[in-house]
Amino acid sequence: MKYGIIGTGAIGGYYGSRLAHSGQEVHFLLHKDYEYVREHGLQVDSCDGNFHLDHPHVYNDSREMPVCDVVLVGLKTINNHLLRNLLPPLVDENSVVVLIQNGVGVEDDVQAMFPDLQLVAGLAFICSAKTQPGTVSHQCYGHINLGNFSCRNAQKVEAIVAELNAAGVKTGLVEYHEARWKKAVWNMPFNGMTVALNTRTDLLLKNASTRRLIKEQMMEVVNAARALGVGGLDEGFADLMIRMTDDMTPYSPSMKLDFDFHRQMEIEYLYTKPLQKAAAAGCPMPKLEMLEAELRFLQEGYLSKA
Repeated sequence: MKYGIIGTGAIGGYYGSRLAHSGQEVHFLLHKDYEYVREHGLQVDSCDGNFHLDHPHVYNDSREMPVCDVVLVGLKTINNHLLRNLLPPLVDENSVVVLIQNGVGVEDDVQAMFPDLQLVAGLAFICSAKTQPGTVSHQCYGHINLGNFSCRNAQKVEAIVAELNAAGVKTGLVEYHEARWKKAVWNMPFNGMTVALNTRTDLLLKNASTRRLIKEQMMEVVNAARALGVGGLDEGFADLMIRMTDDMTPYSPSMKLDFDFHRQMEIEYLYTKPLQKAAAAGCPMPKLEMLEAELRFLQEGYLSKA
């Protein structure tokens, strides 16, 4: 299939490059490093083996890109308003858009923009960063789960899973709500706590007090998801997420990097919307409500000075 990548950063750049390296036709939309990548190509420094794309299909204007069978969106959710202009040139009635983004409620809002668009959630479990122009640094993990939100052709979603697996990306097909809330079990504690305490994931787990707090926050997410009727989440899954993080390379999540560089953080979909859904289901998450308030305070402090 023909793939388009919107947001060629740590996530879109990694998965798109894997697909291109495996022989798929992939078209990359770039912004700041377009000229560099056009001249030098794309480099992936990966724990699974480095590789380089010498002459990738790159663009700095989505209107010049072809219609694609599959579009992977790796933008931060704070930039989703840009999709109104970026997406239409790449899609037709048969295209599938995979939102590889953080948070709960993302697909609902993108679907409201494009009522007929076929959407799939992409839930990436990966430590990856774009460290310099044209270079993605993949530190560990890398698997991704897909959850069908509104794709009318289930076989096409299965084909995407198969092509990602063939590209060396361990990929599974998971029920949509389960996929989104499973990712929230990790995202909600670790993204915010690394910001609030100005630290890394490994240090949070090495301290007995914060390790216990992380587990308690994870269980708030698990219990909220179950109150919403979402299956597949229990205490064992929270323990698995903690063990996986123990094994990770010391890591600063995307929200911590946004905080470090005084950029707007993805608070709305990572915290506000899931907290609202949990409260409506009669299962509030008080520890994570406090964390959201702390994040908004910190963000307002630096954005007001910008």
